[in-house]
Amino acid sequence: MSQTVNDERPSSLQGARLPKWSPYAIAVGSIALGLGISAAAGLHSSVQWGLMAAIFFVAGSYGIAARVEGRRQAKDRVATSLVWVAFIFAVVPLVSLMWETIKRGVKVLDGYFLTHSMGLVTDTEPGGGIYHAILGTLEQVGIATVISVPIGILTAVYLVEYGRGKLAKAVTFFVDVMTGIPSIVAGLFVLSFWIIILDMGYSGFAGSMALTILMLPVVVRSTEEMLKLVPNELREASLALGVPKWRTIMKVVLPTSIGGITTGVMLAIARITGETAPVLLLVWGSTFINTDPFEGPQASLPMYIYQQYANSGGSGAAYDRAWAAALTLIAFVMILNLAARGIARWKAPKTGR
Repeated sequence: MSQTVNDERPSSLQGARLPKWSPYAIAVGSIALGLGISAAAGLHSSVQWGLMAAIFFVAGSYGIAARVEGRRQAKDRVATSLVWVAFIFAVVPLVSLMWETIKRGVKVLDGYFLTHSMGLVTDTEPGGGIYHAILGTLEQVGIATVISVPIGILTAVYLVEYGRGKLAKAVTFFVDVMTGIPSIVAGLFVLSFWIIILDMGYSGFAGSMALTILMLPVVVRSTEEMLKLVPNELREASLALGVPKWRTIMKVVLPTSIGGITTGVMLAIARITGETAPVLLLVWGSTFINTDPFEGPQASLPMYIYQQYANSGGSGAAYDRAWAAALTLIAFVMILNLAARGIARWKAPKTGR
């Protein structure tokens, strides 16, 4: 009796797949092709060959995947390629900025630079430091934070927990409007009211009031969104036990969202730290140390960077001091963000058993 032998292999549920290293190979080939075309065409801009390499990478990913894996999988690879290209386009300018700032800023950034003021040093002379600017920035930003954080958090609590009717809608509308106010407008408002009308004079506190106007809507919006993420079941459970609403907010709602609130506050602080327009209008600036933010002109890091760079002519001691101050300001903002992440992780609700 003859036996029929079937030589055909069983069909696989999974089609052909590209190897895991294929995206890297396509990326290397795209970069080489972009560089080759740029060299042949005499293009000297890195942006041009970078754009060509990105186009070749996306097109190559689709073409090769469509031939091997099919059009459906090729579309998925194109989407992934676009995400990577967008990520690289976002990271490259940031890395370039950081590299340029570090390379130019470390020339004069040392202990002497951080612990001395400009004093009697002119902009064309070497020496001097940013101690007076650091002190002014810390005081101005600190006062703005002390004013805006309690008001912003209480406003957000009202909007989420109590706000109903026309008043809540009006508060939300004005908060949204304040979010888009340019810093120069905030500075002009304080200049008109505080200095011209009330004749209070230029001071660090005047700059802090303008910074408060810029910081307040950020704190309100970020805190409002964090409070909305707290499950209503937690509120209902607390109220069912007979706990008053205000105590529920203090003991349940705010501790649950404290991590996100802290992150929002730190981001708001980072935003106002680099503002120059309000400081230019309201604080002026000083080469000497002024520890009193309520009396007389006071220096700040953004103003110091602007003045040194404007008087440097693109080179010299003032030019190096401007880059060193910019590096210090970036480090200050990075420390704030790291602190926000640490506090958010420390205060986050424990999910483990």
